[in-house]
Amino acid sequence: MDSRTTGIEQVLDVIVVGGGIMGSCTAYQTSMRGYSTLLLDQFDFLHNRGSSHGESRTIRVTYPEPYYSAMVLESSKLWEEAQSQVGYRVLYPTNQLDIGKANDRSLQAVIRSCQSNSVDFRVLDHNQVTREFSGGVTVPEDWIGVVSRGAGVIKPTKAVCMFQTLALLNGAILKDNMKVVNISRDTSRDCIVVSTATGEKFYGRKCVVAAGAWMNKLVKAVTGREVPIQPLETTICYWRIKEEYERDFSIDGRFPSFAGYGSPYIYGTPSLEYPGLIKVGVHGGQFCDPDKQTWIPDPELMDLLKLWVKERFGGRVEHDRPVSSQSCMYSMTPDEDYVIDFLGGEFGKNVVIAGGFSGHGFKMGPVIGRVVADLVLQGEAKGVEMEHFKLARFDKNPKGNIKEFAVQVGTSKL
Repeated sequence: MDSRTTGIEQVLDVIVVGGGIMGSCTAYQTSMRGYSTLLLDQFDFLHNRGSSHGESRTIRVTYPEPYYSAMVLESSKLWEEAQSQVGYRVLYPTNQLDIGKANDRSLQAVIRSCQSNSVDFRVLDHNQVTREFSGGVTVPEDWIGVVSRGAGVIKPTKAVCMFQTLALLNGAILKDNMKVVNISRDTSRDCIVVSTATGEKFYGRKCVVAAGAWMNKLVKAVTGREVPIQPLETTICYWRIKEEYERDFSIDGRFPSFAGYGSPYIYGTPSLEYPGLIKVGVHGGQFCDPDKQTWIPDPELMDLLKLWVKERFGGRVEHDRPVSSQSCMYSMTPDEDYVIDFLGGEFGKNVVIAGGFSGHGFKMGPVIGRVVADLVLQGEAKGVEMEHFKLARFDKNPKGNIKEFAVQVGTSKL
């Protein structure tokens, strides 16, 4: 698919709307394959208003849904490939610890998923958890721990920059502060027209929309159709480790990334980006307008988080209040599964949307980029169970995919 010109405007092969991790990985993939690519973002590149900024994200193979575990295994390989191309690291390996009640349905599903995907893991009882981490993690008698390999901590802003750099080196064009206000078809030119708030128009054979928390707003403006993706504002917190235990909770001290199953679902990373601090957050928050973030933590969730830090870390992490907090956006679907599909209608297979990553997508960026590039360039993607991510699932059931365990993200409305 060669780029061509029509009149005075160049018609590119692919226009990618959204410069977060998904859009950047897609632009990297399409440009690497030799297609002329334009990447647009409505804000400055590497901004902090969406879902792809900050200092740490986890990568873990432990998912209740086996189709995600398989995707993480491919994504891990693609992370390594990108790092080898750029010459620096953004992913720092460690183990993963998942804890919760022994009869928790999600945690039991995690164990089955590990088995079906041949993941290297161990199941520990409450005493074994205490011994494994020398008292740094304590759980009740009716809880278990699942320790698995293949996990790690990703530096997100650095990672997005890596994929944008590689895309640029591949010949992609990158433009920020380009808010897209419309996407339309030009039948006379047989191309897609992407219009921005600046009045500029860009032309492409194909288009990918990876607009994060703004996905529903943009799709509705373009088609009049609502997609079931709701923006949610969440808060990431850093807690001070007592000085004598700082190394024990660090990635250099082999402390794992971790998740606590139950209500609420808690997650975190070992001390890495800020010496002496450990990141622990609640997997939840408040539904919001992405253009009107509060930047304020949810007090109810913060109280739950303080209690969890107090009870789980053996008194070795100060729990009265976090030292620092950062706001972040989720893009939630009812079933917490992704939306990766053709927009359809008048656009047919020429526009692909990728969104609704529901707070667990960053680690998947490289494999999502590969899948979306396959879809938009070839009309199909192999190696991933795409039926879980189709928009049509919500026509059959507004709640989407039916699962045998509860959703994990806690939500509330402002």
